[in-house]
Amino acid sequence: MKKSINLFVLLLLLGTSAFAAIPAKFKNHNAKLSDKVSFIPLRLKTGFAVMVDKQEPGKSTVIIYDDDQNVVFKDLLTKETKGEKKYILSQLDDGDYTVEVYSKNHDIKRQFSVYSKGERKMAHLN
Repeated sequence: MKKSINLFVLLLLLGTSAFAAIPAKFKNHNAKLSDKVSFIPLRLKTGFAVMVDKQEPGKSTVIIYDDDQNVVFKDLLTKETKGEKKYILSQLDDGDYTVEVYSKNHDIKRQFSVYSKGERKMAHLN
């Protein structure tokens, strides 16, 4: 009876430890602990929100480039340590774009596409 209980506890521990491990594909090796930039797609509008959370205060700038590296839009996101702003992209022409969030300690670039779906514009973060 004791052996079966010990075996059950051992199997239970092994089973829970297998699910507790984080797979390597979900770990973000490029993320710094001091700087966090998030791109959040908007549900009801064509666009996304940019959220910056950093340790040190300083200017964070959002720049949107077209496929030919021409600056389409430039905006000061925040001068503080935290900031969030929504960007509506329905006025952009169809095509591929790059959004860059630039600050003192980080420079994050992310690709996105704008396309028409019927009469509505759609934006997709790549």
